[in-house]
Amino acid sequence: MIGLMITGRPSPQREASGAIVELPAQLAGDALIDGQSPPADSYLIDWSRDRRGRARFIVRPGSVEDVQALVRWCSQSSVAIVVQGGNTGLVGGALPDNSDYAVLSLERLNRIRCVDPLDFTLQADAGAVLQDVKDAAEASDMTFPLALGAQGSCTIGGNVATNAGGINVLRYGMTRDLVLGLETVLLDGTLWNGMNGLRKDNRGYSLKQLMIGSEGTLGVVTGVEVRLSPRPTQVETAYVGLGSFRQTCELFRMARHLCSDLLSAFEVIGEECLPLAHLIDPNLRSPLTQACPVHAIVELACGPGIDAGGLLETMLTRALEAELIRDGVVAQSRSQAATFWAIREGLVEGQARRGFHVRTDLSVRLSEVPKLVEQARACIVREWPGWTSLTYGHAGDGNIHFNVLPPIDCEIGEARTVGQAVLTRLYELVGALGGSFSAEHGVGRSRSDVFWAGLSQRERQIHTAIKAAFDPAGLFNPGCLMPDRGDL
Repeated sequence: MIGLMITGRPSPQREASGAIVELPAQLAGDALIDGQSPPADSYLIDWSRDRRGRARFIVRPGSVEDVQALVRWCSQSSVAIVVQGGNTGLVGGALPDNSDYAVLSLERLNRIRCVDPLDFTLQADAGAVLQDVKDAAEASDMTFPLALGAQGSCTIGGNVATNAGGINVLRYGMTRDLVLGLETVLLDGTLWNGMNGLRKDNRGYSLKQLMIGSEGTLGVVTGVEVRLSPRPTQVETAYVGLGSFRQTCELFRMARHLCSDLLSAFEVIGEECLPLAHLIDPNLRSPLTQACPVHAIVELACGPGIDAGGLLETMLTRALEAELIRDGVVAQSRSQAATFWAIREGLVEGQARRGFHVRTDLSVRLSEVPKLVEQARACIVREWPGWTSLTYGHAGDGNIHFNVLPPIDCEIGEARTVGQAVLTRLYELVGALGGSFSAEHGVGRSRSDVFWAGLSQRERQIHTAIKAAFDPAGLFNPGCLMPDRGDL
């Protein structure tokens, strides 16, 4: 063991200078960062820069054994642990809010362990960046279809912890549909290895499914095994303009019937979002020749032997004849398709550059998407004139990001106060439609109260029992997903 001075909650012996932390020796040196030092900032500020956290120290283990040693030490010392991957979350789930907590960063645990073309599987450390996982699959003529705007910095372990969604949910499902097995460090430091590569395993409870989406509240995921798919040899992408969200839903139904499972993505963008993409890159402009209230990106992907381009053209021709679309462009190259997707990604970055805004990831049944958008837009106009609604998302799976910008001259304190009222109202609207306030971002800290309030008494008991089974001391990510033990 090695003694290190870390500023944090003073102990009786070190009231003036902080507490001595005796971590295992292998976690000393540059693996350890004082939570009060400038290098800690990148671990304590979230992607949106809306929140700043606090921590006693940050540890960056370089091996699974080091993670075990740290968790064992934290358990024995009653130090709470917040696990962090790429720190790209949007609900504060990986951002500690207590100066006594330890941040366990997995950024050094980042290897691609193996790719198996015969079994169509890949194993990686939890800290492996999603783009590196995708590149490794591509190098073996396969694909890992999870696709997110943050894939260049988010990690596969973080994707597992939050059950990330993305643009390909339509065809491939959420993260939990892509994970075959996990390797996880439990509270006493023992390692549970559930990576056996089996597609079908019906023996008892699925512990991996409990871990997926648990947001670091049950254990530390250190390894992930995912299933891969054949790499598509044809990808056809169209960018179309429509008159309303109702027509967008009708277009989706047509595309789903005509293209079946070849339809890999169906993204919708309100025209009002385009100026935000323009903030990031002045060259990001609509490829359409006329103004349309709603834009959509439709993508088909398949292997050889199918005329994907002809299928897409047939679908678009029928949509034009049915007067569902007003204008459209089919990408003639991958680079042109990339410009379509750059608009979708750029509008998200543009919102962050614009500053504080109300951010949601609402989910309703497919048939209710138009109603949700209409009600939400009308609500903002009626109750908060001057605030700007932005609507975009994965409409093909019922997930709409309905965000709201304050007036440009609105003082930040007022914007946050009003923003909370806007958020509450939007959650009421989605709840009345039987939807969810979290389609893919998770619960984190920022929405734990909303989540807990929406559970029945019996559901709370079940969640509490699961948490107690894995983490009886309440040391894994306190305050995330569910209230602190003292508030239950």
